Amino acid sequence: MSDERKQKLTAILYAIRELDDFSSEGAKQVCRNAKAAYVTKVLNLLARDGLLCRVERDKQDFFRWVRDTSCTPENWIENQVYGEQIKQSPEQDRPREQLLRDGPAKLTDAQLIAILIRVGIVGESAIQAGRKLSNRFPEDRIAALADASLPELRNISKTIRKDSYAQVMAGIELGRRIAVLKDHQPQPPERIRGSDDAIRYCMRIFSRLAIDGKQEEFHIVTLDTQHGPINSHRITVGTLDASLVHPREVFRAAIRDSASAILLVHNHPSGDPTPSREDKAVTDRLVQVGDLVGIRVLDHIIVAKERGRSVMAER
Repeated sequence: MSDERKQKLTAILYAIRELDDFSSEGAKQVCRNAKAAYVTKVLNLLARDGLLCRVERDKQDFFRWVRDTSCTPENWIENQVYGEQIKQSPEQDRPREQLLRDGPAKLTDAQLIAILIRVGIVGESAIQAGRKLSNRFPEDRIAALADASLPELRNISKTIRKDSYAQVMAGIELGRRIAVLKDHQPQPPERIRGSDDAIRYCMRIFSRLAIDGKQEEFHIVTLDTQHGPINSHRITVGTLDASLVHPREVFRAAIRDSASAILLVHNHPSGDPTPSREDKAVTDRLVQVGDLVGIRVLDHIIVAKERGRSVMAER
């Protein structure tokens, strides 16, 4: 189907590409093998995408080629036929292949949604549809996607049809059921016994922050007397600075949780978990305050895309 459409578009463009200031009727005359309505549709698409401009001469409308456009007729045809179709992308960049290679946690919300949609339509791929839905339901509102109706999602992307809508909703419901089961399954108590435990715990609990975080966020994890996690709290958003991370906010949350110790956690959006001088200064300051108030700072973990790193281990 795609090859046939490509041939039809190519035939029309090669027939009209040498014409200057031509009318719709003139284009139809040189494209005798194509249906007149289809020629009109192609002319309107070319004008919409900036390859043709409309001019008036002798009170009649004509088309004129825009010669300085960066898009060639050949590129325009490829985009019309394939758009950003998944199968036309390099294999290593396709969401399904990325999931099989790196695991689902490495994919963005848009990529995961694209996998559920599976196939696109002419002019819009599953990837593009996934981006549209992800933009409308960003990370802090992604749960609202579960309550969206088919007409609501179709208003966002025409790629969402009955089958793709059913796939998205089935994926969401299956994930919800698994999450409920995990919440109710008894799990052995987690204990943070050292930096390795702290890094593993933080890379799991803050995986989304490590992978998708666009700016630095500073969190704490409160711990009980056995160094088991109690709760986590976001303290600040923005470049880590000793003047922004006030001990009062850090230890207020710890005191409210009756914590015996805390983990400090923040992300490096650059992907490099190497502690900066400011990271170490913040750690030193909070360790001193923790000693004064009787709540030990057990470690400070930097999470990044590939791995985590302990600031305390390098002090």
